[in-house]
Amino acid sequence: MGCAIDLLPSFAAISKGKLSKNEIDGVDITSLWKGDFKSEPRKSILYYYGKNNLNAVRKGNWKLVFPHDWNSYNTKPGKDGVGGKRIKKTVEKLELYNMERDPGEQYNVIDYNQDKVKEIMLLAKQARKKYGDLNVGIKTGSGTREIGKLE
Repeated sequence: MGCAIDLLPSFAAISKGKLSKNEIDGVDITSLWKGDFKSEPRKSILYYYGKNNLNAVRKGNWKLVFPHDWNSYNTKPGKDGVGGKRIKKTVEKLELYNMERDPGEQYNVIDYNQDKVKEIMLLAKQARKKYGDLNVGIKTGSGTREIGKLE
């Protein structure tokens, strides 16, 4: 499992570059690029969006989605290189998906996997304490810093 925020530390590792001492969200995923698919450099992903909204948390194959509004392109496409209209969507209650079996997030399996919900909610609680979450009214957390501030 990896995401775009992992590119910087991965490229730094490949080039033997040094990263800042400031905390970053990315991790080195070069082991995956080299074909070691049993390695797990990243165990979870926090899906923050907008100003500071925690919309989902993924741990392993499981993704817990929190209530939130979002804009979707799942409608008629545009033409001549112009994107189609976006439509407003709402997640009204907690949803849980097994991303290995259902990467398109079509089947909410929350009713059958309450143990996974509890496990992932612990990660969400830690994230909210450290970074905040405007979806639940927590503006900042202990690890929040001003945009552009390095310390």
